[in-house]
Amino acid sequence: MASPHREGSTVGGDDGAARPKRADAQRNERTLLDAAAAVFVRSGVEAPVRDIAAQAGVGTGTIYRHFPTRSDLIIAVYRHQIEACAEAGPVLLESCATPYAALRRWINLFVDFLVTKHGLAKVLRSDEDGFEALHAYFLDRLLPVGAELLAAAARSGEIRADLEAIELMRGVGNLCIGAEDDPRYDARRLVDVLVAGLRAAP
Repeated sequence: MASPHREGSTVGGDDGAARPKRADAQRNERTLLDAAAAVFVRSGVEAPVRDIAAQAGVGTGTIYRHFPTRSDLIIAVYRHQIEACAEAGPVLLESCATPYAALRRWINLFVDFLVTKHGLAKVLRSDEDGFEALHAYFLDRLLPVGAELLAAAARSGEIRADLEAIELMRGVGNLCIGAEDDPRYDARRLVDVLVAGLRAAP
């Protein structure tokens, strides 16, 4: 997504100094990242910038000011979705009727995230260290949330109690691999089957 005109701005600010962002700037960036994530899930990480701009209701120049390159944007979306998934877990446990319902909804968010994650791997193929750092961040933030949801559902007697979060998340991830390349393959349907199989025997 290299911009033909970068409009003299950088992601980190002048002279490489990181400056705190105003609340409105943070909201604007979240809006852009939400829009980009939605477009990536729908159309893949190679989707035109104009589609992301239209989704966010801004001009393409605004996208480039925040994220000068496509990899900048994809990495930012990746981290944004990790945080959204991490923050959603406790909220779903509080708001859903049962812990199992919270787990199912969280897994759906996780699947949305995985679509972007697979595209990210292609973009960062030449930056192994950068990708490994992001993968470690993913595990640090999301494994505890998945474990909390599984434990709550197990305590309620809704699911079997012998499954680890890493097993479930890796299983979901494996089911999502290649889904973007074959329209006949419905990863969500198979993930639903997997999550339904967690239910405790009557």
